[in-house]
Amino acid sequence: MRTVAVLGGGPAGATIAERLARAGLRTIVIDEKLAWEKPCGGGITYKAYSQYPYLLENDTPKKLVTGTTLAAPRAGRVRMELNRPLVIYSRFDLNGMLLRRAEAAGAEIEKNRILGLDRTASGWHIRTRTSRIEADYCVVATGARNPLRDVGTQYTADNTMYTLGYFVPSDQAHIDIQFLPNLEGYIWVFPRQGHLSVGIGGKGEPAQSLRARLEKYMDENGISRKDAKFFGHMLPNLNPPAWRNNRLAGDGWIAVGDAGGLVDPVTGEGLYYAVRSADLASQVLLSESEPEKKAAGYRQLIEKDFGYDLTYGAGLAKRLFHGAILFGAVPTRMIDFMRRSPRFCEIMQDLFAGTQPYLELKSRLLKNVNTTLHEILMSFLFRKVVLGSTQV
Repeated sequence: MRTVAVLGGGPAGATIAERLARAGLRTIVIDEKLAWEKPCGGGITYKAYSQYPYLLENDTPKKLVTGTTLAAPRAGRVRMELNRPLVIYSRFDLNGMLLRRAEAAGAEIEKNRILGLDRTASGWHIRTRTSRIEADYCVVATGARNPLRDVGTQYTADNTMYTLGYFVPSDQAHIDIQFLPNLEGYIWVFPRQGHLSVGIGGKGEPAQSLRARLEKYMDENGISRKDAKFFGHMLPNLNPPAWRNNRLAGDGWIAVGDAGGLVDPVTGEGLYYAVRSADLASQVLLSESEPEKKAAGYRQLIEKDFGYDLTYGAGLAKRLFHGAILFGAVPTRMIDFMRRSPRFCEIMQDLFAGTQPYLELKSRLLKNVNTTLHEILMSFLFRKVVLGSTQV
């Protein structure tokens, strides 16, 4: 293998391009937009920057956010100080930084629109608006809106979610998360460089309805839409069967990041999985395995590394957003537990940091549920009996 074409210059494409170019392969990144602003929060979790320190240790403008407020119907709000901060970039800045790293490693960057992809006896023939490129192997990093039908994840409507919102010219120091009734998703307010990203992501609900929910929230919380730029974007959100049958790789190609459906089905977080899948894909491509075995090898690496966990998370998501516990909605009880139970707050800290696997979440909750309920009961009795007696 001498030449690899990376189709897409987002975080996943830029990451694998850097790895392959640094190893000495001729690597060509082709993307119509290259660095561009994207609506999602742009938050890098502790799990991501502890594993890939350059995501934190760079000169790119960023915010380190340690405060978050969560709210749910009939539960009010609870504030949590993060012991492992989120690192939040403008997506334009983050993407630009990763592309510069790829270029510095020797990758060729071509700003061009991909019109078609044809398999040949020796590799691939890539047609762009102004050029024809020959490559031995293709990395599909085109994002969720992949125009290439024969490579990458095959999406159906029930395996996607829609995000929309506003870039608001304002600032705040903390993140806001608002859960809503009967919505598999949530509203977020993320502070970024020069603006707030105020948005909503939801599955199984029309964009018009999501926008109405978001604007109602903004009006109720005094967030002005004056001079705010509207955005909308589709994200992968695979159901468990789609995870098991996901088209991640094939003859002469590998899909990374959103193009491979590699997004957390609960939170919608995709940056860690973009970088991680690119890292794993580069390991496979640089290995000495036979070309025809690389697709299977990549699928196995993804499954063992995080695929099984996200498959389980896909089944968990509906129960989390639509389920009930102790005669209340799960998000409502979650806020109640956070307010009263230090042990439950520790679990939430790990979820925000990205270090709590979904596969182990149930057993951890079961181990702590008796202690949590005891903490809640004692807190209730302390307020009602001890403080009540003092007041009397």
